[in-house]
Amino acid sequence: MNYYSLNNKHIQVSFQEAVIQGIAPDRGLYFPSSITPLSQSFFEDIESLSNEAIAFQVIQQFVGNEIPEAELKQIIAETLCFDFPCVPVEENVYSLELYHGPTMAFKDVGARFMSRCLGYFNRNDDKKVTVLVATSGDTGGAVASGFLGVKGVEVVILYPSGKVSDIQERQLTTLGQNITALEVDGVFDDCQDMVKKAFLDASLQHKNLTSANSINIARWLPQMFYFFFAYKQLKKYNKPLIVSCPSGNFGNICAGILAKRLGLPIFHFVAATNANDTVPQFLQNGKYEPKPSVATISNAMDVGNPSNFIRIQEMYHNDLKEFNKDFSSFTFTDEETKLAMKNIYTNSGYIAEPHGAVGYLGLKREMQNHSNSIGVFLETAHPIKFLDVVEPILNVQLPIPTQIESVLGKDKKSIKIKNYDDLKAFLG
Repeated sequence: MNYYSLNNKHIQVSFQEAVIQGIAPDRGLYFPSSITPLSQSFFEDIESLSNEAIAFQVIQQFVGNEIPEAELKQIIAETLCFDFPCVPVEENVYSLELYHGPTMAFKDVGARFMSRCLGYFNRNDDKKVTVLVATSGDTGGAVASGFLGVKGVEVVILYPSGKVSDIQERQLTTLGQNITALEVDGVFDDCQDMVKKAFLDASLQHKNLTSANSINIARWLPQMFYFFFAYKQLKKYNKPLIVSCPSGNFGNICAGILAKRLGLPIFHFVAATNANDTVPQFLQNGKYEPKPSVATISNAMDVGNPSNFIRIQEMYHNDLKEFNKDFSSFTFTDEETKLAMKNIYTNSGYIAEPHGAVGYLGLKREMQNHSNSIGVFLETAHPIKFLDVVEPILNVQLPIPTQIESVLGKDKKSIKIKNYDDLKAFLG
């Protein structure tokens, strides 16, 4: 399988090269050169397949022969070592819980898969790779955990000072070893811009930089698995399936759309956003106009220029008519999010954190147009990661899971930087 740059289709690389480079030399995101739908029998039999077997069939064509079958199956087994349950919230509405991994966020899957791919590619190489990643919240912790102690890999995480939750910050600043956290005086978009700039800086080529954000195909592609796992659990109801993704950098929903290109029967996608409404505005007026991000209670979605949307545009040929067939996007305020959290808890006893609540709102909005549908919203992180928001809104006290307890007593270690020059000086 080859991957081409979305800025120039003549730039083509292998899976291994795309993983190691992260981003194309012309700053374009990589995209698979072909997408072959899975067999009808695969979908007919999906309920009888294990999650590992499903994941192998889904990802195999995108890896090709660059990782042997036995090694790839082992990578998948180590990646998917936790559950992905669809939990009923109300009639025909389910929460797909993606937070049962080691850092209690959906990004555990992509980070674990990518770290193991990179470990395989570096198995006989003494040359060090520097994974440079920006985080708006959960990516940092997942990458730190996934890459901790991986041979030949140094991890540098940029995060916006004061704009991630206390638990999120501890997960990315307390591990040590090969993990370094850089605390940026700015917002997530500033962190992301610095990362992209570093990739194109010729003076840093000796650092062998790669990204573990969802711009990297090895972080992005495994996110397809979630949608297959949801379909496996809900297929028995034989209703049109609507999936709502709380959307920040748009990697999750982008992976879902790719899953549909593989034949997965998803009827409609909803990209639910907070006040950072670049994509909802695009669907209204056809103009993609990135803007500075604004802070909300769903901080991991505070992205004004979502990197992965260009991949979605590619799959819809940047045609609004194509988008409108099975894709919609809605924006919700913090007040609407808080009210949704309260209503969900009051009516069902289910505790949704702010990102999941935004996804729920988007799902309910779209389901009004499809009376016979069944819906799933993605719960992308455990509510404990946002206890400062969840507890006062719902008037509850959340028990501390063991995954979180392990970082609470550790000291935060970060290096403060203000701009790209500071990042460059640190990288050397």
